[in-house]
Amino acid sequence: MKDILKKSVWSDIIMSIIFAIIGILMIAKTDTATKIIACVLGGVFIVVGIIRIVDYFIAKGNSDFYNYDLVYGIIAIVIGIVTISCSNLVESMFRIMIGIWIVYSGLLRLSLSLKLHSAKLSIWSISLILSVIMIIGGVCMIMQNGALILTIGIMLLVYSIMDLIENIIYMKNINELL
Repeated sequence: MKDILKKSVWSDIIMSIIFAIIGILMIAKTDTATKIIACVLGGVFIVVGIIRIVDYFIAKGNSDFYNYDLVYGIIAIVIGIVTISCSNLVESMFRIMIGIWIVYSGLLRLSLSLKLHSAKLSIWSISLILSVIMIIGGVCMIMQNGALILTIGIMLLVYSIMDLIENIIYMKNINELL
């Protein structure tokens, strides 16, 4: 049992290291990472589209009037091709949408902090600071190319470091846990 757990922890450690490397690459090479992500995402859409089209022709003999796999397949393939060929546009679109959502959430929290202040609750100042940080972060995400990939890279790197530390602690204390 102990050997199985150690092997499992070692595979988790290796995965954490791989995630850390991916995070570092996303931080260091945001343009390349954007293109790779767009190609992978576009490839997934194309594969799903092909599968849907094949499913349509396989089920064609069943006289299924509500089978729209051919249409879904063609749409998925078109989305995949557009995603691959317009990788910068796709990243910009997602970055702007997420940035707008963050600004919107920050403005809602700003409104809440003002209501907390009028209710004379001491937590209003922390809420105000966090809402301003959210608004600034959202505006930065909207304005800066590669911000989404950079943010994901940082989050992936932080996650992998925390997971690596947790696995090392677990590995050192495995005898006490069993």
